[in-house]
Amino acid sequence: MNKSKLLIFALALLPIGNIAAEEVDTLKIVDVEEVLIIAAPKENRKLRELPNAVTLLSQQDMQAAQVNSIKNLTALVPNIFIPDYGSRLTSAVYIRGIGSRINTPSVGLYVDNIPYIDKSAFDFNYSDIERIDVLRGPQGTLYGRNAMGGLIKVHTKSPFSYQGTDFRIGAGTHNQYNTSVTHYHRMNERFAFSAGGFYEYEGGFFRNAALNNKKVDKGQSAGGRIRAIYLPSDNWKLDFNVSYEYGDQGGYPYGLYNKETGDVAKTAYNDESSYYRNLLNTGLNVEYQAQNFTLSAVTGYQHLKDRMFLDQDFTASDTYTLEQKQRINTISEEIVMKSKSNRRWQWATGVFGFYQWLNTTAPVTFKEDGMAMMNQMLGSVIPPLIEVPMSPVMNMNIMPSLKVTSTRLPINGDFKTPLLNGALFHQSTFRDLFSIDGLSFTAGLRLDYEKMKMDYNSGTAMDYTVGITGQMMQNGQPVRDPIIMMPETALTVESCYEGSISKDYLQLLPKFALQYDFRDNAGNVYATVSKGYRSGGYNIQMFSDLLQSSLRNDMMKQSKEAIMPNVPENFKDLVDGFLPDAGENPDARAATVYKPEQTWNYEIGTHLNLFQNRLRADAALFWLETRDQQISRFAQSGLGRETVNAGKSRSLGAEISLMGAVTTNFTLTASYGYTYATFKDYITTNSKLEEISYNGNYVPFVPKHTLSLGGQYIFRINPGHWLDRIQLNANYTGAGRIYWTEQNDVSQAFYGTLNGRLSLQKGNGQIDFWVRNALDKDYAAFYFESMGNGFMQKGRPIQAGIELRCRF
Repeated sequence: MNKSKLLIFALALLPIGNIAAEEVDTLKIVDVEEVLIIAAPKENRKLRELPNAVTLLSQQDMQAAQVNSIKNLTALVPNIFIPDYGSRLTSAVYIRGIGSRINTPSVGLYVDNIPYIDKSAFDFNYSDIERIDVLRGPQGTLYGRNAMGGLIKVHTKSPFSYQGTDFRIGAGTHNQYNTSVTHYHRMNERFAFSAGGFYEYEGGFFRNAALNNKKVDKGQSAGGRIRAIYLPSDNWKLDFNVSYEYGDQGGYPYGLYNKETGDVAKTAYNDESSYYRNLLNTGLNVEYQAQNFTLSAVTGYQHLKDRMFLDQDFTASDTYTLEQKQRINTISEEIVMKSKSNRRWQWATGVFGFYQWLNTTAPVTFKEDGMAMMNQMLGSVIPPLIEVPMSPVMNMNIMPSLKVTSTRLPINGDFKTPLLNGALFHQSTFRDLFSIDGLSFTAGLRLDYEKMKMDYNSGTAMDYTVGITGQMMQNGQPVRDPIIMMPETALTVESCYEGSISKDYLQLLPKFALQYDFRDNAGNVYATVSKGYRSGGYNIQMFSDLLQSSLRNDMMKQSKEAIMPNVPENFKDLVDGFLPDAGENPDARAATVYKPEQTWNYEIGTHLNLFQNRLRADAALFWLETRDQQISRFAQSGLGRETVNAGKSRSLGAEISLMGAVTTNFTLTASYGYTYATFKDYITTNSKLEEISYNGNYVPFVPKHTLSLGGQYIFRINPGHWLDRIQLNANYTGAGRIYWTEQNDVSQAFYGTLNGRLSLQKGNGQIDFWVRNALDKDYAAFYFESMGNGFMQKGRPIQAGIELRCRF
């Protein structure tokens, strides 16, 4: 193969380069996908040419909006909300009213076409990211499970287009420091590679009043990425990528919230909380270009090892702590065959599968104050006083006593939850339908199979004493000294759950779309119907609650067996009637299994390129009907979280995005999303077994409105001066109202933050001055309830900094 053909092939598969600033500063909006041609194994056309609601962010867009992690996408993309938990343990992504706080995600994430199965891996460093695509609405037909809310596709920079060494170093208030360096090198027309690393340190924003005002959320992370692309012949491409990241951080800056006054107390818990994570991802993309089709095979492997330590009562009391360790290994494989572009019949068909090993240990330890609470709760398993009548004026008071003597109660938990998933899928698009130019119809179907299993071993043991004292009474007054019927006797109660649960799910995920493309690349209009689902799972956090119920039942049974032999024969029947019988211990399957969540999405939308591409507009209206919606809540005892199925919900809304070139130097962007998400059938019970209906209430963690307004102005400087240009960026993002609970009794009104950046650029170097939350807006970033208390995390205050970037 000659060199010119090989170069053409490389450019057709990879980004065509880091376009110089002067080349993009024209009086039009350049489509990101026209500048960056990134290989997509499944799509036949560019994303804005498909019947999907999509937002595309280039590297320049991310720099302007200061996007350095997945959480910065909140409100920047219409109808997306990602609350900041205060750690990277999990990333709860909500799109169009669909989201997940714990357990399985509802939004898929792909990095260089490799799926990230567990959302504990979603929040990673963005130092070498080229582009982000956010697809809204179910993407299950092509992407399967857990993409019912949408899909986030992250692409790293290609060493075939970026050459040289990128260096970045920065610092900010609140003791923030960061640096990264990546080298991109094309050895020849067949092979190119990149290698780089980064380090970040955050001094923290919030202090812990119970630990000498120590910063609670400081942390650091470091890692790197290696990417190599090899073109062995004129129609083969091998793309290898490996990344590693280590993070160690504090977190969870929650303060007690007063519902009556709206005041939030300072963070104050006595056990230091932390989270560390080792994250390794590697993948190989193999692509073959035939004359009439493209064949790709994408192999991925992910290893995650982490540890979370949590003061789970979040107060200065010595109540209880949780330590959770995860070890995850995931192997995935996807083989896709698709037609070439610009064919009347465009199709993609493939097979996908993955296997995940997930081992979790999650011991809960009740400490001094927790044992006092436990003593109060378990001490009531037997009545403190039994009155036995002997005559009209005489009676015998029999007084059983039960005292917990353990000073600590460790509840151990070991769980293995392997997961197997396999799927077959096909999607076809018929263009110029009925010989009408521009009219197309898309139909797709995915058969998705999943087998879930849980091997569990969770148990505990507790020491306590039981005794009986008798007291003769006459007319309510004691007539002799108390009689010790049974001296205080030491006992130990043990409870254990050990077993295995498995569940199989089979899903059909169809998609239908009708689309009309306007002439001269002016855009399109479309109508789409699609189905998505989020897989079911197991609430391993519930075993602490199960064991407490079992302890109570087993203690009741054991205490009764110890007491009855010491009761006088003539009193036995009466005393036996006063001592309650132990109930059945809770069933592990019924208490821990939750069902899959399913949704149907009905959507109409448009992508428009107007006024000679000076204005780009995207708009959509949607209607989602969701069944068995998974809701994360704290268990009725207040000790531990659980996922429950909340019947039915409905989400209605609209979204619009605009990007316009006012002049050659002046660009404006605006996006708005509206979501009206309410429960249609959600009836449950409280701790008193009273029926509660949440029908008509708003779904928690779903903002009604999201808004983003941005502007960019470039001052060009004549050649020969000390600067080439000065660039100003400002953006305002807002979200709200956000309800934090199913009761809708705590919420965050609409709020917005203003961010800005001033960039001084000369040649291949630039200095940026930036500010986040410039108006120092006070708002709630997260809220939850536990043990009858409400806890709130505040948003980060104003922060400013400087950053130096250069290429050499």
